[in-house]
Amino acid sequence: NLGVYIKRRVICSSMEDAVTQTQPSVSVVEHESVTLDCTYETAASNYYLYWYKQHPGESLIFLFWQHSGGAKRNAAGERFSVNLEKSKSSVSLRITALELGDAAMHFCAFSRDTVLKFIGSPEQKPDTSLLLKETDSCKRS
Repeated sequence: NLGVYIKRRVICSSMEDAVTQTQPSVSVVEHESVTLDCTYETAASNYYLYWYKQHPGESLIFLFWQHSGGAKRNAAGERFSVNLEKSKSSVSLRITALELGDAAMHFCAFSRDTVLKFIGSPEQKPDTSLLLKETDSCKRS
C-alpha cells in the first residue's frame, strides 16, 4: 500500500474572520478515505468557505466552495464532498478512493458574501482572485 500524505495550512480573510485547520498533517493509505477539518469564526450571516489544494511548486487548484445559504460548487469531482455545520462553525472536506494525485497541501479559506443578490446568481463561482488578495496579509503556519 502506498502512503498518501496530506498537509494543510491556515488561511484567513480579515481581522474579524478566521479559519483554522487543527490537523497539521494527515497520513492515509491509497484507496482509503480521509476527512479534512476546518473551523471558522465570523459575525457575518452570508459567507463562502472554500477548499483548494496545492502541489509543491505549483499554483493553487480550486476544489470546492460552499455558501452559508446552501449553494455549492464542486470542481473536484464525485470523490470530493463538503459538509458545512454552521452550528459548529465547521466545514470539512471528504475525499474518497484516495489517489496519489490527492497528496498535496490542502487549504481552507473564507470570504464574506458582499455581492448584491441582483448582480449575480449564487451558482456562479466567486471571484477567487479577490479572496487571495484578501488573504495575503494573513499569517500562515
